[in-house]
Amino acid sequence: MEFAPHTDADLERMLAVVGERDLDGLFAHIPHDLVLDQPLSLPAGLSEDEVLRRLAGMAAANRTEAVCFAGGGAYDHYVPAVVGALVTRGELLTAYTPYQPEVSQGILQALFEYQTVICELTGLPVSNASLYDGGSAVAEAVSMACAATKRDRVLAAMALDRPSRTILRTYAQPFGRAIEEIPYDPVTGQTPVAALGDGLAAVVIQQPNALGVVEDVRAHAEAAHAAGAQLVVKLEPTSAGLLATPGSQGADLVVGEGQPLGQGLGFGGPTLGFLACRREQVRRLPGRVVGQTVDVEGRRGYVMTLRAREQDIRRERATSNICTNQTLNAVAALVYLTWLGPQGLAELARACLARARHAAAALAAIEGVELAVTGPFVKEFALRLDVPDPHAAVAALHHAGYLVGPVVEDGPAAGAVLIATTERRTRAEVEGLADAVERVVKETR
Repeated sequence: MEFAPHTDADLERMLAVVGERDLDGLFAHIPHDLVLDQPLSLPAGLSEDEVLRRLAGMAAANRTEAVCFAGGGAYDHYVPAVVGALVTRGELLTAYTPYQPEVSQGILQALFEYQTVICELTGLPVSNASLYDGGSAVAEAVSMACAATKRDRVLAAMALDRPSRTILRTYAQPFGRAIEEIPYDPVTGQTPVAALGDGLAAVVIQQPNALGVVEDVRAHAEAAHAAGAQLVVKLEPTSAGLLATPGSQGADLVVGEGQPLGQGLGFGGPTLGFLACRREQVRRLPGRVVGQTVDVEGRRGYVMTLRAREQDIRRERATSNICTNQTLNAVAALVYLTWLGPQGLAELARACLARARHAAAALAAIEGVELAVTGPFVKEFALRLDVPDPHAAVAALHHAGYLVGPVVEDGPAAGAVLIATTERRTRAEVEGLADAVERVVKETR
C-alpha cells in the first residue's frame, strides 16, 4: 500500500466539509500549552538516493567484527539458514494474525504448532500466539495472576532482569499494585525462599536468573501456593534443554524472551515474548490464541479462538490491552525449535554449559578477576573485575574486539560484568577474551 501527501486543494475541500478555514482552526480546541510553537527540528528533505546513502553511512558505523560474549537477555546463537528461507516465503511472511481462516490455514496452522512447542518448552498446557517481548510478557502474566487471585501485592525477585522489573512497575502503577523486591543471596546469587505473608497475588522469578544462576523453581512454587499466590517464571528458553520445565515444577505462568529462538541479534530487535498458563487461566490469556477445529465436512482446520477474552470485546472487564502478536517472529521461533528438536535443544544447552564452564575457569584464574556469585549457571555468569569503573572496562574490551556485559546495576553483585557463552564461541575466542581481560585489568587497576 502506498501513501501520497494531500495537495493544497485536497486540504481545502476537507476543511470546507468540517466548516474550517485553515488547519489552525481545526486544532483550535487543543490547549495552547500542548501545542508546539516552533517548527520541528528536522533536516531538509532528501531524495531517495540521498537517503539510502545516508543510511548506508550510518550502518557502516556499526562494528560487526567483535566477538560477542554479551548477555543480559540477548544472545549470539547461530540462526540456521532454514529459518530465513521459510519465514520469507509468501505464505508465512506476515507480522499479523489472519482473521479469515478460509484463506489463511497455512499461517494459522504454523501459529497453532508454535503454541504447541511453547507448551512443551514450558511444561504448561496453554500458550498464546506470542507477545511483544519478554518484559511485557512478565507484566501480562502478573496481571493475570492478580485477576485470578483478586489481590494486588506482588513479590518480584531482584534477580529478575532490570528491564522486566521496570516494565512490571510501569504496568502496576495505574492499578495501584504494590511491587516488592526479594533480594538475592550475596554469595550464591539465588533468590531465597521464605514465608511470604498474606494478600499476595504473585511471586516472579527468573530461570536462570539475571546473574545466570539456576533457581529452585519447585521451592518457590510451594512457598507461593502456601500463601495463596501464583508463581510466574521468566524462562530463558535454551536452558530448557537441560533444566526441568517450570510447569512440571509447579509454576502457574511461564513467560520469556524469544530472542534466542532463531531471531538473531539484529541490533536490538525485532523479537517476541512467549506466555503459557494453566487451563483455568485461558480466558485471561492476552493476545491471540489459535485453536484446532473441524469444518462442516469434518476436515481439520485452524481458527482464532476464545476471542471473548480480548480488550476490544471485554472493554473495561479486560485484563490486558494487547490484541495482537508477533506472528513472523513466532514462526521463526517455531522453525528454529522444529529444526533443533528435543535432542538438538539438549545438545545446544550442553554446548553452552561446557563453553561457559571453560570460560568461567579461564577468566577466574586471572589476578583481579573472580566470579561474583557461586550459584550454578548454564551459559551466563557474572564476573567481578578489580577495576575502578566496570563500564570503562567493558568499553576497553569492546575496543579490543570483545563484546561483554551488561554491567549489573543493583544488589550485592552491582558492578559485576555479565559474560555469556553460546554454542558459537570457540576455545580460541575464550582464550582471546581471557587475554584481553587480563590486559584491561592490569592497565586500569
